[in-house]
Amino acid sequence: MRLPFRRRPAAEGRKFGAIPAEVLRTVRLIQIRADRLISDRFIGEYHSVFRGRGIEFDEVREYQPGDDERTIDWNVTARTGTPHVRKYVEEREITVIFVVDVSASTDFGTSGHSKREVMAELVALLALSAARSNDRVGLLAFSDRIERFVPPRKGTRHVLRLIRELLLLEPQGTGTDPAVALRYLNRVQKRRAIAFIISDFLSGDYEAALRIAAAHHNITALSLVDPRELELVPAGLVDLEDVESGERVLVDTSHPETGRQYRVAAIRAYEERQRLFRAMGVEEVSLRTDRPYLAPLIQHFSARARRV
Repeated sequence: MRLPFRRRPAAEGRKFGAIPAEVLRTVRLIQIRADRLISDRFIGEYHSVFRGRGIEFDEVREYQPGDDERTIDWNVTARTGTPHVRKYVEEREITVIFVVDVSASTDFGTSGHSKREVMAELVALLALSAARSNDRVGLLAFSDRIERFVPPRKGTRHVLRLIRELLLLEPQGTGTDPAVALRYLNRVQKRRAIAFIISDFLSGDYEAALRIAAAHHNITALSLVDPRELELVPAGLVDLEDVESGERVLVDTSHPETGRQYRVAAIRAYEERQRLFRAMGVEEVSLRTDRPYLAPLIQHFSARARRV
């Protein structure tokens, strides 16, 4: 599905604070698509993996036959002369932060979808699932700087706001620097949270920032790639431009050695990123703009649920 939305210069975007009709239509399309994809199974897998921070004390009541003797509150029992037990409930509510790459490279797409469009759908799918579980969701959009932070809140209306923010955002930076976002996340989110980092990870060194963030938060990386970033199409001499740095280079895409080197470089970058994530204890879901994303997500959640 190609979303009917193209980012405009800021002057064309909003007038007097109004949201363009085309953006509202796009948000509605994304919501409808996400609602269709959110099945009982997906919600179940999400809930199984993210169960909240633990067990919370609820009340003390009189002992009843069948109660676990390990839950007896001996202080209350001694004071009242009647056996009492402590009752606990699962502390279900959690905070989910979507750390989303909005750098220039996310506008790229050759399969009917740009990375930014797929990212918006991923946020909608996961955020609506979180909202249905009564979790709080927030947004941290970044390029080579912090572009937007929306503090976590509950509710579907808030989720739709996050999607609008992603679609309306006109980034000031062009590069990609996850380290900036990770350091900011640690500053603004003191309590442990679920963080989904959604990016193409076409960036430099962020190992140190990731190590600190992974020690404080439950981080899952959703890495997104376009098929043309994995293999060159033989089209003769092509003038290529790096949309983030502006660097230009003339490449003979039809030369076999050029194609081989391109594939080797893509594979090496992927393997290095995998090694980094494994070392940091960060789980990764690799996604492509030309393939459905629901099945890989369910597969990841299912495998993770079996481990918890």
